[in-house]
Amino acid sequence: MTPRTAAFPKESDDTGAFVRQDSTFRDRVTADGSSGLPAVAGRYHLYVSLACPWAHRAVIVRRLKGLEDAIGLTVVDPIRDDETGWRFAEERPDPLNGWTFLKEAYEATDPGFDGRVSVPVLWDTVTGRIVNNESADVIEMLATEFDEVAGDPDLDLYPAALRDDIDALNARVYETVNNGVYRAGFAPSQEAYEDAVMPLFATLDELDVRLTRSRFLFGDRQTLADWRLFTTLVRFDAVYHGHFKCNLRKISEYPALSGYLRDLYQTPGVAQTVDMDHIKRHYYVTHTSINPTQIVPLGPLQDLHAPHGREAPGA
Repeated sequence: MTPRTAAFPKESDDTGAFVRQDSTFRDRVTADGSSGLPAVAGRYHLYVSLACPWAHRAVIVRRLKGLEDAIGLTVVDPIRDDETGWRFAEERPDPLNGWTFLKEAYEATDPGFDGRVSVPVLWDTVTGRIVNNESADVIEMLATEFDEVAGDPDLDLYPAALRDDIDALNARVYETVNNGVYRAGFAPSQEAYEDAVMPLFATLDELDVRLTRSRFLFGDRQTLADWRLFTTLVRFDAVYHGHFKCNLRKISEYPALSGYLRDLYQTPGVAQTVDMDHIKRHYYVTHTSINPTQIVPLGPLQDLHAPHGREAPGA
């Protein structure tokens, strides 16, 4: 069988396998302002897609920390074009600069930018440039640097004593799960597909066992590790299982992972950040090399409000 053309030629290795681009903008906002970017209310703005799992993390952490009044947010249209990238819908225009496409933020920051425009984007309204477009950095900053202006400054999603362990687990989950579903979905060959799918399910199997022993990934408290995993899990059965052919098992077939997913979903404020219409239309309509008919499936039926039974796992 002839391997198909890579979905993202600029983000492919010599075999055509998907290799995600590195984020370009990695400046830091700090509580004390030592970076030159102080964590003050009203200065920063988040551009996100509700369809994108990487941006969804930022939406959730902003909500949990109570930063809605301190950091503005604009949602782009879920249908992304390969030529122009993310665009602003007529009903949700860019409130700051009147842009039509998010790439205009990239060009304003670096006129020579020629990579793929990604979300989330943390924008600085004072300097008129992108601070950071790496989701891992953005959620860490939201979780740790904005306590002075947060509605819930006591919520610690990145406790100092656990950071090394959280970072180690995040690295594993990123490689095999968060990015693993994309490596499977965009695989140009059977070999590349299997090289992604087998580690993906090996990690999911391990996480299911881990979650029989504790309510969350690190005991009885939520951390950034949980929310980085959640945004993949909540899309899995509706998108990745079928669209990306990650179909050895559904999340609903994992006893611990499925309850854990519902537990996180039922955290106050989180369900309102999950827009399954945006999610499904983005993947099934945008990725025409995978789904040329652009038909958006109606299923699966999921009841994420069902009792999760996670109050005392392992008890």
